[in-house]
Amino acid sequence: MSRDLFYQVALPLIPGVAGVMSRALLGYCGSAEAVFSASKERLTKVPGVGSLLADKILAHRTSALREAETILKRVEKEDVKLLFYTSPDYPQRLKNVPDAPLLLYYKGNADLNAAKVISIVGTRKSTEYGRAVTEQLVQALVKHEVLVVSGLAYGIDIAAHRAALKAGLPTIGVMGTGIDLIYPSVHKSEAQKMLSQGGLLTEFTFGTAPDAPRFPARNRIIAGLADCTIVVESTSKGGSLISADIAHGYDREVMAVPGPITSPTSQGCNHLIKSLKAVPYTQPKDLEELLNWDKALASPKVNSAPQEDYHGFSDEERKVLRTLKEAGPLHIDVLSRHTQLSMNQLSTVLLTLEFSSRIKSLPGKQFALV
Repeated sequence: MSRDLFYQVALPLIPGVAGVMSRALLGYCGSAEAVFSASKERLTKVPGVGSLLADKILAHRTSALREAETILKRVEKEDVKLLFYTSPDYPQRLKNVPDAPLLLYYKGNADLNAAKVISIVGTRKSTEYGRAVTEQLVQALVKHEVLVVSGLAYGIDIAAHRAALKAGLPTIGVMGTGIDLIYPSVHKSEAQKMLSQGGLLTEFTFGTAPDAPRFPARNRIIAGLADCTIVVESTSKGGSLISADIAHGYDREVMAVPGPITSPTSQGCNHLIKSLKAVPYTQPKDLEELLNWDKALASPKVNSAPQEDYHGFSDEERKVLRTLKEAGPLHIDVLSRHTQLSMNQLSTVLLTLEFSSRIKSLPGKQFALV
């Protein structure tokens, strides 16, 4: 294991260092290792780091490094892959959200940056209707070679994983525990199969037990990994509504399956649709039209023809223009991955190019050349 990785594993082990704060520390200090060698005076200059947090960082540095050493030995022994925020293998969709995890533990063989990723979530108390819809939905995803993401929980989650395994699609289980603890344990069989047809993913270190506050944190990863989050069934206060709200807050597409107004497990979905937080899913065509899958999410093909110079445009603008020329209309998330521009950079570039009438926006957050 590299020296950099040693400090990268240790950094999120310090209490109070997570999400936005961890990236602020990295941005100011330059690396995880530099955070560990920084003085209190330097740490307090980082925006958002006051005297109390600086003291906490200083107090826990040694114990975090010791724990990191133990973790790295176990990672190597158990064939777990560590994905740090700056790693090229880190899921780019997730990286674009403001509270992305600093470090992910991953076991499996799926490409977390697959061209098409859909999260399917729902109530733990699923009905026959919800399970049947989930099965049909996953079957419709086969021709699109979609990566299916869910939370390995009872009900709709495990139904989505099972349907994906049956259909031959890769499926990722995002866990609210350590990578070594399958919860609920009755899903160990499915989890084992997913290691060779998808994978397991968590931000929590080895030995982390299931605890209620960790599952909303898990839900943000489910929402952040996908182009669209689909809620199949949910009660009026279902946990899957958290995933939908998070996805909506990330400006990602959200769909919900409408159900009978007399069914408690459809109240959440019907409310999402009524409040305009979700688009109704009634047939595969709804999803295909929303994401423009017939052409917009196709991976860019290498074009052997001479590229237009686009003289007078910035490097970032040229990247966008050339990518759209080669690939045709693209979803903003796919465009971000292929141009390697952050969402903030890309949004600025797209706005400039729209003003100059070189590109146009399409429904479903797609963009194309004029």
